[in-house]
Amino acid sequence: MLAVMFIGAALVAVTVAIHALGLSLVLSRLAKSHEIPPTQAWSITLLLVRVALLLLLIHVVEISVWALFYRWEGCIPDAEAAFYFSGVTYSTIGYGDMVLTKPWRMLGPIEGLAGILMCSLSAGVFFATVNRIYSPRLADTTTPKQ
Repeated sequence: MLAVMFIGAALVAVTVAIHALGLSLVLSRLAKSHEIPPTQAWSITLLLVRVALLLLLIHVVEISVWALFYRWEGCIPDAEAAFYFSGVTYSTIGYGDMVLTKPWRMLGPIEGLAGILMCSLSAGVFFATVNRIYSPRLADTTTPKQ
C-alpha cells in the first residue's frame, strides 16, 4: 500500500509538472499575442476557443500519462480501457463500470483529486483570460470623467 501511495505521489508530481509547463506556454503565448485585449465579438470568441482547446489538450496529455501507467503496470487489460478509465477518473465522472485491481485501487481517488486540482487551475486561467478582456471596459465605466 505504501508503495502505491509513493507511485501515486510521483504521478501527481508529473501531472502538476505537465500542467505547470502547459500553463506557462499558454500564458506566455497569450501575453505575446494580445498586448491589447480583443474587443470584437468574433475575436473574443476565437481567443476563448483557442484557450479552451489548449487547456483541454493539457488535460488530455495528463490523462494519457495516467492511462499509460495503468497499461504499463497491467492494471487494466487494454489501452482503450486504460484511457477510458483514466478519463472518467481524472474528470471525476467515475461511472464505476471499471475498477483497478486490488493493489492499485488507491490510484483512482488520487487521480481524481489530481484532476480536480488541475481543472480548477485551468478554470482560474480561463477566468483570468475573460477578466483581462473585460476589465478595461469595466474600468472605463466606473472611473469618473473629468
